[in-house]
Amino acid sequence: MNAVRHMPLPFTKMHGAGNDFVVIDLRGHVPPPGPGLCRALADRHTGIGCDQILTIEPPRTAQAAASYRIWNADGSPSQQCGNGARCIAAWVLRDSVARDPERCLADRFELDSPTGTHAVDVLGIHHYRIAMGRPEFEPARIPLHGFDTVQDAYALTFGGERLDIGAVSMGNPHALIEVDDVDLAPVATFGPAVQRHDAFPESVNVGFAQVVSRDRIRLRVFERGVGETLACGSGACAAAAVLMRRGRIDREVAVELPGGTLHIAWPDDTAQIAMSGPAAFVFEGEWWQ
Repeated sequence: MNAVRHMPLPFTKMHGAGNDFVVIDLRGHVPPPGPGLCRALADRHTGIGCDQILTIEPPRTAQAAASYRIWNADGSPSQQCGNGARCIAAWVLRDSVARDPERCLADRFELDSPTGTHAVDVLGIHHYRIAMGRPEFEPARIPLHGFDTVQDAYALTFGGERLDIGAVSMGNPHALIEVDDVDLAPVATFGPAVQRHDAFPESVNVGFAQVVSRDRIRLRVFERGVGETLACGSGACAAAAVLMRRGRIDREVAVELPGGTLHIAWPDDTAQIAMSGPAAFVFEGEWWQ
């Protein structure tokens, strides 16, 4: 019997503040990964290991350098990933230099994502700023069921106990719980409980935030489809937006996550929120399917 020859799948391992990714270039007519392949790639024991898989594809708009999609470790698609956006920006910039150093991308370019087109600013070596769009607080657009009007906090009941939760969409839904000490936050228990609550029909990313000062917060995030991660870019934006609207912090803030620090700026409620942080290459290889 002839052995079946499997074609290798080139990939790049990257991370943004510890939030790690397997990046795959699909522009050469490589088919997108299915849920099973995503789970295999993300497995930290038998695969490459990552929080999400990022696929690079041809741009959907004339002004963009490329487009990308996001797949969670459980194989489900995701609409937004701030740390992933920075890693895609770094990958696309390096690729443009390798292809033609004299005509490579400038210090400002655009990327298409599932939620729209994002402006990218190259701030330094492996440091990028991404325009993440406008936070959406309307309950129906998050989506958040059971509430008709925007509130600074929504009272939800868990096991007979009331918990006040902030909610916002950054292209994906986020819930925020403010805590006194993020190190003691019940992330592993409350995270899944909030995700399963009927108020969040599409599940939700759950952030636990500690306000340290007007310009500094600490944050842990339990992501849907992944679990707790070392960093969550859209979660950092969501936490900052909720706390800014409450008047708890300034309009520019450092968000300290277990994997590193991101800087969030939101000049006013009508502006896009901007996220700045690192993007790092780890290694390249081939996955043999």
